[in-house]
Amino acid sequence: MAAPGQPDEPEEVLEEATLMSHLVELRNRLLRAVAAIFVAFLVLVPFASDIFSLVAKPLMERLPPGATMIATEVVSPFVTPIKTTFFVGLFLAMPVVLYQAWAFVAPGLYRKERRFAVPLLISSIVLFYAGVAFAYFLVFPTVFGFLTATTPAGVQMMTDINSYLDFILFTCLAFGGAFEVPVATVLLIGTGLVSADTLGKQRPYVFLGAFIVGAILTPPDVLSQVMLAIPMYLLFEGGLAMSRVMYPAAAGAADKSAA
Repeated sequence: MAAPGQPDEPEEVLEEATLMSHLVELRNRLLRAVAAIFVAFLVLVPFASDIFSLVAKPLMERLPPGATMIATEVVSPFVTPIKTTFFVGLFLAMPVVLYQAWAFVAPGLYRKERRFAVPLLISSIVLFYAGVAFAYFLVFPTVFGFLTATTPAGVQMMTDINSYLDFILFTCLAFGGAFEVPVATVLLIGTGLVSADTLGKQRPYVFLGAFIVGAILTPPDVLSQVMLAIPMYLLFEGGLAMSRVMYPAAAGAADKSAA
């Protein structure tokens, strides 16, 4: 809304495009995203063995003396490091991929919507990386240390490298996704679907839901469940506080409109 004494801002009119132009633009954006992933992969592939060793470090440092990882398939020693390198390249190229997605959608958004979306896009990338870093540097060492310490006597822990990669990828995605809770919270409140006051009253259910999600997405041990659930809940509180700062007028707007 314009300041007193100033004319209202003219209504923005979006330029319409044909279906063919949309398809051409989508193709170009997809090609650029794939090219970014391919370039990242090509740069990293000479270091595939070193990259896998780095990814395996949280487990290798906590295996008992003399224990090693194993390969149960003939091609696993070659294929698994290559797969690891590809996913690391995808991880590094993700900002470019998300930017291409944003650049395709942005022309269809109004100016005020673009101002709202850009900070959320940047925040979602940063939070995803923060979740993966949290899993790698804190969760994996703690969980692997716990699992190796509780291995029964007479049982030697020997993890297959392909199974380990699947476990690492799933867990990193779980933590990266869980760390998007503040963005989801701000989106819910910013779009008017729910008010900050309403979400604040649902804290007990959010707390319980965080532990349920933690039990589903983490290995079957209480330690990793807690290490996912507690950050999720704290991030929810952070998103709630941030939404109150960003949208003070919307704190109870949804409740008032529903009354």
